[in-house]
This record gives sequence, C-alpha cells and structure tokens, in this order.
Amino acid sequence: MLAELRAALPADRLLTDPDTVAPYVHDEAEWADHGHPVVVVRPRGTTEVAAVVAACARHRVPVVTRGAGTGLSGGANAVEGCVLLCTERMRDIVEINEAERLAVVQPGVVNDDLRAACAERGLWYPPDPASAPWSTIGGNVATNAGGLCCVKYGVTRDYVLALEVVTAAGEVVRLGRRTAKGVAGYDLAGLMVGSEGTLGVITEITVRLRPLRTTPPRTVVGFFDTLAECGAAVAAVTAQGLQPAAFELIDRHCLRAVNEWRRAGLPEDAAALLLAQTDLPEPAATAEAEAFHAAFVGAGASEAIMSTDPVEAEALFEARRLAYPAFEQRGDALLTEDVCLPRGRLAEMLERVEEISARNDTFIANVAHAGDGNLHPLIIVPHRDQAAKARAQVAFDEIVDAAIALGGTVTGEHGVGLLKRAGMHKELGPGVLALQRAVKAALDPHDILNPGKVVG
Repeated sequence: MLAELRAALPADRLLTDPDTVAPYVHDEAEWADHGHPVVVVRPRGTTEVAAVVAACARHRVPVVTRGAGTGLSGGANAVEGCVLLCTERMRDIVEINEAERLAVVQPGVVNDDLRAACAERGLWYPPDPASAPWSTIGGNVATNAGGLCCVKYGVTRDYVLALEVVTAAGEVVRLGRRTAKGVAGYDLAGLMVGSEGTLGVITEITVRLRPLRTTPPRTVVGFFDTLAECGAAVAAVTAQGLQPAAFELIDRHCLRAVNEWRRAGLPEDAAALLLAQTDLPEPAATAEAEAFHAAFVGAGASEAIMSTDPVEAEALFEARRLAYPAFEQRGDALLTEDVCLPRGRLAEMLERVEEISARNDTFIANVAHAGDGNLHPLIIVPHRDQAAKARAQVAFDEIVDAAIALGGTVTGEHGVGLLKRAGMHKELGPGVLALQRAVKAALDPHDILNPGKVVG
C-alpha cells in the first residue's frame, strides 16, 4: 500500500518520520487512546484523496481523516497501522457567490478565514465554534459543530447544501444540491454531516450564507450567586419565547483563569455570568434587551446590566471563547464534557454537576451555550496525579449518566469519537445502534473509514 502511495503522489505529500508524524496522531481529547499510523498523507485535492482511499481499500488499510486536530472527543485519533489523511493543505475557497448566497470550499479552510472572506462580500457564515480561529470547515462538518450563534442561527448542518465525498471504495460522488430547495432521494449530504469520517472523506463543501449583520448588537449581563439561578434565568428567557442572538454562561472559575492568562480585568465576584445578546434593529432591540434584563432579575440575579459599550460586551464574549485555552495553558489535564439538556432541565443539571464535583473531589469549571442547553463542564486534573485522574473519569461518566437521565444527549457538538461511545450506547439503545451499524456496513463494508469511532 505504501509503495502504491509513493508511486501515485508527490513525495512531499507523505510523512513517515516519527518526529514529523507525532503531532498528527491525536486531537485535543485528554486520555483518548490513539495508535500509530503507517504514514501521514497531506493531499492537495480530491484526485489525490481518491487515490489514497482506493489504495487503502485494495489493501484493507484503515483511513483516519483529520483536519486541524482541534476536536475534543478523540474522533481524529490514529488507529494502529492506519493511513492518517490530513486535509490541512486543502485550503482553497473555490467560490463565493453573492447572488446565490453560497460558498464552496475545500475542507481545510479555517472557519474564521471563510467568515472573513464572506464579510468582504457583505455575506455571513454563522456557525462559530469557540475554535473558529483554528478549526476547519471539514472538521466542523464532520462533527456538526455549533457555536455561540447557533441558539438563533443554527448549527453546521443547517448550512451545508452539498458535499463532494470520496467513498470507502475510492469513488468520488457529489451529494446534495446548490438550489435553495431539493428532495430528490435520501438526504445523503445530511447523513455525512456529523459522521466523523466514518462514512466517507469530505473533499469539498458547499454552504449557504446569510447577509452580513449590520446592526450593532446589544448585550445584557446577569450576575448570579448560584449556577442554579443561572439555569432558572435561562428557563425564564426561553419560556417567554425570546430568541437571543447569543446566550452564554461563564462561571467564576473560567473568568479567573482568563484573568490570570490575559489580565482581562473580568468580574469574579459572582458564581457565574449570563450573557444575552440581541441583534434586532431598534426599537425591537431595546424591548428584547429589557426583557432579558427582567428575566435575569426575576430569576434572582444579584445584578443585571444592559451594556451599550460594544467593546466591553465583546470582551465578555471573548472570555467565553478563551475559557478552554486559558485552562489549557496552565499545564493541567483538561477533560471537556459536551452534554446537552432540554433547556427546562438546565438548572437541575447544573446542580448535579456541582454535586458530582464535590462527591468526586474533582475541580469542574463550567461554560455553556445556555440558550440551547449545551453544557461544557471542564474537568481539570493535575498531570501525573493518577488518583485525581481516576476520580475525574468517574465524574465524567456520572455527568454523562445524569444528562441521559434528565432527557439530554451525551454530545451537543463535539462528536462521539472515542470518549462518548459508551454514553451514546446508553442513550440510543440496541435498536437504534443496529440501524446505525447497518448504515455504516452499507457505505463502508470493510470498515476502513475511521474504524472504532462513533458506533464502535
């Protein structure tokens, strides 16, 4: 197989030296297992990807596709003896079409780069994971990434119109459409979104765009003495039918970590902050901001402020995005949860996270996309402390179990990968798992595409 790849591809596409291969073998998921690839391949285009997959299919060699490696579930981790196919060199923005409001990109395009290019044309690509400065569109599609704007504007799946995909046999197919509507056959493009490289290798993505927002957003900040009060405030906003453009939770641990890292001067007195933002035009913006404020006060906020300073508001949202790297730079191990709850159960889930933290003597910080119930408890453990690691793993599993018990899901946007397989099996049950495995067997009969991930 390796001889075939060397014959088919330019030499600079292949990495086999252990030192150059090492940075590619796993993503950012703490403690997720990984193997050692035979080779890392960095193709430039679809033809090269197809050649790689076809060679692997002939020799029954696993193919693990990787983007920027920012994942948090182990979904891009190498399996032993695989070809690790990295899309980092496939970075062309092929087309931005103002008339049709769509863009066509290769999978290695960085999320923020696409957003910037669209903004120059008066257009906007809404999905904005916290990793947007580094994560790639291919990886976002593979995990159906969300972000701060998804509470109002939807997740990656809502913007994928069409995909070019290399199948497990090495055949190139196009799925989906460029039209605004279309129901010809099964939604195979939708099936690929969130499949984490287990059903095909995505080589081109067509996404829908929106007009660029021009109204300056207004932000309401609520300070709460308990996480449960935060959850009650979220439920109050939801019950009124309000739809924030962004609705985020940051606890004091995350604020303190960002302050220590960036000297940001963020408030640390409250247990947590809620940030609700409106992007409606006036006078609707004022009315919606006042409704957020009233909901926060009614739920027990110690203080609630309607900010008119966009710089101040952006600093708070930037703190939300920086929470994970702020803890990461401390040098501790960081295990990230990704459970999603019905919004009415958010307060109860936050209380359970606090109980799990205390019961297992494990430090857990919290950030959340509060508006859609997507919690990211950050479990922080000193490196080389095996006892703390064991307690953290118990806490991780208990949070997953609590989310399922409250009618939630084990992953809202990070994907199943390796870390959430057991939880997914509990959530879905044997009947649904059998259906998923049947789809996998139909599209990848020899199980060469990212084997062992998702359905296992």
